[in-house]
Amino acid sequence: MSPNKQMLEAKRIVLKIGTSVLLDENNRISPSIAEGFARQVKAIRDLSIDVIVVSSGAVASGMEEMGLRKKPAEMAKKQALASIGQILLMKMYMEAFDKASLNVSQILLTHEDTKSRRRCLNLMNTIDSLLAMGVVPIINENDTLSFKEIMFGDNDNLSALIAQITGADHLFLLSDVDGLYDKDPKRYPSARMLSTVKKIDEEIERLAGGTRSEKSVGGMLSKIEAAKKAGQYGIFTRVVKGDEPDVVLRVLRGEEIGTLFLPRRRLPRKKCWIAFAYKPRGRIHVDEGAARALLSKGKSLLPSGIFDVEGDFAQGECVEISTKEDRIIARGIVNYSSADISKIMGAKSIEIENKLGYKYTEEVIHRDNMVLL
Repeated sequence: MSPNKQMLEAKRIVLKIGTSVLLDENNRISPSIAEGFARQVKAIRDLSIDVIVVSSGAVASGMEEMGLRKKPAEMAKKQALASIGQILLMKMYMEAFDKASLNVSQILLTHEDTKSRRRCLNLMNTIDSLLAMGVVPIINENDTLSFKEIMFGDNDNLSALIAQITGADHLFLLSDVDGLYDKDPKRYPSARMLSTVKKIDEEIERLAGGTRSEKSVGGMLSKIEAAKKAGQYGIFTRVVKGDEPDVVLRVLRGEEIGTLFLPRRRLPRKKCWIAFAYKPRGRIHVDEGAARALLSKGKSLLPSGIFDVEGDFAQGECVEISTKEDRIIARGIVNYSSADISKIMGAKSIEIENKLGYKYTEEVIHRDNMVLL
């Protein structure tokens, strides 16, 4: 099925609204812009398409309320501003969507909330129930509680994860640029926008830059990372300029706007959680032979191919697998703790029981609990 036909047949979309998209000409969060999004969401819902919104803006709203022009460096102060701003952000959305005769709900998440399959299922069921009730879920990272070890990093990546969990057909990343360019359009007037990206590789990643805004987090690089994650689950991702009138609605009606990132494959939901939802708690370093066995032969990871282990993790947690050159090639769920792996690394499977006093399984990571990156 062609991308355009896929777009026309969409049943559920995730709409990520960045902080920069909510700012007016005075660099302030704008209720009138939120009202424009509400009207657009109403029109999309009238097409029998479910809409899930992931919105940034809590910290920016808190900065405005407290009269700050520069985001503080201290995490505690950022969390405090998020606490102040989140209620203001939701008040703005409630009033904006009420004018469009729509109800909204608030969902605040940390990485811990999506770490387990049980919590993911609870989240999925809650969102499904809200949509069935005609309510538009508005999701944000819980910046008041998130810190470095559990934060998603930005709402681009959070929106990709939400798209996976909820089985969305398309992910829209609303930005302050038209799409992905082959060079920085602010520096090079001849820059050309890429209408379609078939494969996200190192060349595509080099085209992206970070954010320059004091009030926002994600730049184009984070959008490419989100598109890659969504693409692993067969989800189309499109980056569009958020202040274009009815931009999402027009795309859903067949217009080709912005940059479309095509999905490469569709991973089973379990492997998507391993790849993107679970937070890695450590890293296992493997030799060349083990790397070849994993990448080319679809083998499980045995202790004999391991030469080093980093981090302190328990059995059943997610870890990264990397080569001698520190290239991450996979993620997986371990059958042994880091302490046990340090005792059996380099050993043959038949030696595990002698070294540990017990043997849970021959594999440190079974191939069914591993995803290649």
